[in-house]
Amino acid sequence: MSKGKLEKNTKHSSSAAGVKQRSHNDMAQYTFSLAAVALIIAVCAAPLMAVISTSDLQHKNLAVKMDEALLSVSNELGTEVLVFWVSQHCYKCLYMQLGNVSAGLGPGQPNLKDFVVDTRHKITLQINRTSDNMELCTVPFHFGEHGNYSLWVKNLNSSSEVSCYIVTDAEPVNSYKPILVAFVIYAGLALAFAIGKRILGLNVVKDLVLRMGNSMDTERLINSDLGSPRIVTLVNDNILPRSTGSNRRLRSLDTFRGISLVIMVFVNYGGGRYWFFKHESWNGLTVADLVFPWFVFIMGTSIALSVNSMLRAGSTRCSLLRKIVWRSIQLFIIGVFIINPNYCKGPLSWDNLRIPGVLQRLAWSYLIVACLDLLVARVRLDILTTDVWWSSALDILLYWPAWLCVILLEILWLVLTFILPVPNCPTGYLGPGGIGDMGLYSNCTGGAAGFIDRWLLGENHIYQNPSSRVIYATHIPYDPEGILGSINSVLMAFLGLQAGKIILHYREHPQSIMSRFLLWGFFLGIISAFLTKCSTDQGFIPVNKNLWSLSYVTTLACFAFVLLAVLFYVVDVKGWWSGAPFYFPGMNSILVYVGHEVFEDYFPFCWPMANSQSHTEHLTQNLVATSCWVFISYVLYRKKIFWKI
Repeated sequence: MSKGKLEKNTKHSSSAAGVKQRSHNDMAQYTFSLAAVALIIAVCAAPLMAVISTSDLQHKNLAVKMDEALLSVSNELGTEVLVFWVSQHCYKCLYMQLGNVSAGLGPGQPNLKDFVVDTRHKITLQINRTSDNMELCTVPFHFGEHGNYSLWVKNLNSSSEVSCYIVTDAEPVNSYKPILVAFVIYAGLALAFAIGKRILGLNVVKDLVLRMGNSMDTERLINSDLGSPRIVTLVNDNILPRSTGSNRRLRSLDTFRGISLVIMVFVNYGGGRYWFFKHESWNGLTVADLVFPWFVFIMGTSIALSVNSMLRAGSTRCSLLRKIVWRSIQLFIIGVFIINPNYCKGPLSWDNLRIPGVLQRLAWSYLIVACLDLLVARVRLDILTTDVWWSSALDILLYWPAWLCVILLEILWLVLTFILPVPNCPTGYLGPGGIGDMGLYSNCTGGAAGFIDRWLLGENHIYQNPSSRVIYATHIPYDPEGILGSINSVLMAFLGLQAGKIILHYREHPQSIMSRFLLWGFFLGIISAFLTKCSTDQGFIPVNKNLWSLSYVTTLACFAFVLLAVLFYVVDVKGWWSGAPFYFPGMNSILVYVGHEVFEDYFPFCWPMANSQSHTEHLTQNLVATSCWVFISYVLYRKKIFWKI
């Protein structure tokens, strides 16, 4: 009798498992189909968007390029004038000459001359008399892309008073409309995905799938594509090879990594050529400035989880040290010899080999932080006492030797930045050089950071086209991934390591994890507010990606702690979101990053444009290329292919 009941229950549980497995498989097929449809729509829409953008430009002056407008200066004065301009985004900058306009023939008979002006930021025009360079008037104005404008310079009733004003002759185009269209398309796909997932989760649909579908025996390597994430007690991440146990990963970590990686791929491909998807010229932040520090941060978090997992699995510290060193060497070699911007100048040679770089900085940060963690990591955390007054700070105090090393490194950065003498530059200079600071320090780009790179590496072995050239018109090489900034990248990775320690110490208490993430975010935000005086250019240490300044690290780490807390709650605690589609590239981060760099100029990531001066076509191409890598990472995930170094 009992045997019959047992067989009946076994069959019933097996049937339920089959329903669940088939529903998961069907969801996976739905995800795959939706991703393919999205990619096909994007590729098919590209030529249409190109035609639309080309037809729009047929009504504009062909000499006006992207982010430019046409300005006609009408001079009615009886003397020749000089036209100068300066971007209001440029801090303490010299005016640059736009051109000269000859004297008018008389009242109502101006002399005209056309100029092309920049539309990315608000600019100030200054009109000077040529004879004595006397300032006649200034006009601040934000020009619109592909607009036609007239600047009138004329005398008022009194011949000594000059009037300057701007008239819009032809309205500019709305260059931000393609972003809105792209947002609507991707939001629609996400909504369709959510609705499809909800429908496939209904019991009626599951029963229908059970009757119509065929059973599949394969199981997923890492959770289900659309399964509900759960909190786990032991985490194993992909910084080091995984142990043979059945440990599962926190999906929020891979989702965070994937978000950073997808944005990084998009901005590296051009970001539609919008200025806010490019790196800031000097002080301040754009979207492009967010992602690399986040990637470094989540790498630090992964180090804490991986080292702990491997030590618990029985690996020795010496064996882990060998793996850490070898992986750092591999990252550095790939960065120098495979992903190198100097390939665009021809065959790579030592004469123009760029030594610093993104992967090189990752290798350095990983090596230092992983070694520090290997030095202080505890194998067992469940035997630590929690009944003493300082137990609430165990996740910090237990690792004080590592904290001491990082603090000493930060003191070294402060000393080199603010005390090291730099020839022909003020000590402690943090400016861009060029026309900044009224042109007084044109050869001092980056201060001590630039000087150390040029002294140790040589000008030919660092980045030749820094973002400071865009607005500040600098003319000397400067590398944003240079030597001095690498010290602060270690700090960024170490703060990520602290996030990993919090997860390990409070893995049974999700609320404690989130509250500590938010407290760290608040604490780092206070430090950033103090260092910057809540301003872009006037703080003690401005937020600066080129320098990887201390305030840049504290600000981005603040954002990272808050974002990780949100993702941890939404993805791992509540299971409201699986992390898709960002979860998939986050699982294959090295492959996606290296691949997007190597195949950047190949179809379907790039194709000849009908109009290279169109934000619409650039945005379409960059979104298609990014979507392709998300799709590729999803296919690799389905095929259980994960490239580890």
